[in-house]
Amino acid sequence: MEESLKLLYSVVQAIHPLDYADWEALSRIWKPMNARRKEIVTSAGDTERYLYFVTDGVQRIYYLDDQHREATLAFTYRPSFGGIIDSLLMEVPSRYYYETLTPSSFIRAPYSEFKEVAHTRPAVERMLRAGMTTTLSGILERLVEVQCFSSEEKFRNLLKRSPHILQLVPHKYLANYLGIDPTNFSKLVNKVRI
Repeated sequence: MEESLKLLYSVVQAIHPLDYADWEALSRIWKPMNARRKEIVTSAGDTERYLYFVTDGVQRIYYLDDQHREATLAFTYRPSFGGIIDSLLMEVPSRYYYETLTPSSFIRAPYSEFKEVAHTRPAVERMLRAGMTTTLSGILERLVEVQCFSSEEKFRNLLKRSPHILQLVPHKYLANYLGIDPTNFSKLVNKVRI
């Protein structure tokens, strides 16, 4: 747990530095959690109750339509925050699934406790806002890619953002995430070098 909190501390400090008292208040609310491979951590219809911080493994957030077609929306892995953030922050049922792709370890904080810390510690609230701003910026960039870029451009951008992703995430999920046919994705893997 101590190593996980050190990792969380380094990520939090990079988002928005906290002083000792603010960090102590924030660090007390996290508890360890483990999940097996292909475990649904949060299901569509459930309200997300925890903010997760990934310390090991790979997860994905996906949408399942009424015809059971999947759309992979995001991946999380060490060291990043995870969970269904819109459900968490708005306290509404999720439209998405949060699933482990590999055995995974997290520390997680109940949102009720996180809200209390953020309410009493303005620097923690500012850290949350700074993190959400960066996340929103990334989502907008991703929307432009989805709507305007060719398959090869999407693939190249993914590798620029996360050069290690091909070793972390099964290719079928990456193809789905990029909206590329799996066969064409395999061709891109063999063709494109960054």
